[in-house]
Amino acid sequence: MSAGSEGWQQFRQRCSAYWMARAPRERLMLSVAVAVVIIGLLYALLVDSALSGREKMEKRLPQLRQQAALMQGLAREAAALSAKPATPSAAVSKQGIEASLAGRALRVQSVAIADGVVRLRLPSVTFAGLTGWLDEAQKSMRLTVVEATVVALEQPGMVDATLTLRQPKD
Repeated sequence: MSAGSEGWQQFRQRCSAYWMARAPRERLMLSVAVAVVIIGLLYALLVDSALSGREKMEKRLPQLRQQAALMQGLAREAAALSAKPATPSAAVSKQGIEASLAGRALRVQSVAIADGVVRLRLPSVTFAGLTGWLDEAQKSMRLTVVEATVVALEQPGMVDATLTLRQPKD
């Protein structure tokens, strides 16, 4: 026999001797006490945790339902928007770009437009004004920057910029 099984046999013999040394009434009380402890452990481990988890979920359920309804509404809106054909953007014109730049107080040296590609030369402009105009041009004219050369000038916040922009074909 192995040492583990011998130890187990000795443990069982000691427990049996202890049990037999008890009076029948004491055995009954010990059995009831062990049963109460086992039932308490089972309740604490299984039933109580399930009930408290259920209560937490019941409290969160209205919020989750509201979020689900919002998500479904957004999904319907996205589906409706994707079903609509994209509105084609107007072709970029030299006058439109110059007017847009003038609206931001940016002075342009040259503007060249060919096949949806716009080349701009902007000497001595504010960097904040340039980035603001690029953001506006991206949103309103759907222009994206293909190539940009920006050189900082000695004056703080001022730059020389050469830009190549492209408008996607619809």
